[in-house]
Amino acid sequence: MSGKQRRKQRGAAVITALLIVALAATTASFMMWQNYLWLRQVENLDAQAQARWTARAAINWGRAVLEEDKRDVDHNGEQWATLLPPLAAEGGKVAGAIRDAQGLFNLNNLVRDGKVSQGDVVILTRLMIALEIDPNLINALLDWMDADSEVTYPGGAEDMQYLALDPPYRAANRALNDVDDLYRVQGFRQEQIERLRPFVVALPLATTINVNTAPAEVLVALCAGLPLAEAKKLVELRTDGHFKDQADFRKNLAEGIQLRDEDYNVNSGFFIATARARQGRVQTGYQALLERLAEGKTTIVWLKQIEE
Repeated sequence: MSGKQRRKQRGAAVITALLIVALAATTASFMMWQNYLWLRQVENLDAQAQARWTARAAINWGRAVLEEDKRDVDHNGEQWATLLPPLAAEGGKVAGAIRDAQGLFNLNNLVRDGKVSQGDVVILTRLMIALEIDPNLINALLDWMDADSEVTYPGGAEDMQYLALDPPYRAANRALNDVDDLYRVQGFRQEQIERLRPFVVALPLATTINVNTAPAEVLVALCAGLPLAEAKKLVELRTDGHFKDQADFRKNLAEGIQLRDEDYNVNSGFFIATARARQGRVQTGYQALLERLAEGKTTIVWLKQIEE
């Protein structure tokens, strides 16, 4: 073998060795990267689990606060209504808040014991007019909730209308589980639902409106003839105090404004608790509907994870 051939063979061997070393280095680097990703995933899963437990603990804290609260009058000056600022917890942070669900209009009041409640239809009509939403949409909501198959005009819809959609489905013929159920009701669009959302709720029982926590728009809906400007004054009046009973609220209304005693009160049994927790790079949260009985413990009606 000539010297030239030997040099070529040595050159080829060197190149082969370099390729092997490069391949080994690439494989090792890939394995290290995969291992790094796996460790990050494990860390994130662990952080996520801790954040969830911390948020759940904050929801239970809300239950405890409500159980200790006096139940004769509920207002925004009580301990339960105080925001829980971000606090250190288990190596992360947690924040929470409780709001009175009965300060909002309960959409499930519209149908009681299978029958349409005309008084509640009137209240929701005033609210939708104040929010510049077509009140004829209420007829579609009544058809969605009532047990019969008769279409309410104008704007109503029963199985025939829903089965003609793609994909088809039927009217629920039962109470709403959540405000998001409105997305399935004929005529309701995202813009209208989001405009309504701050002022309505879907509770499992018929409820009164708590005038100590209701926003001005809900007070306008509750009280026939109450202008929005006057409703805002009532809300300001609650800043330094609260209405002690129904008579106390009535005496602050101008002459000619009307409302029914069965539609409002100054205490509540349903509250919405929200908790958000951060652990490392992970943030998660929960929202819960809490029912506080007149006597007894506060229970969780539903619990759902908040999409961040």
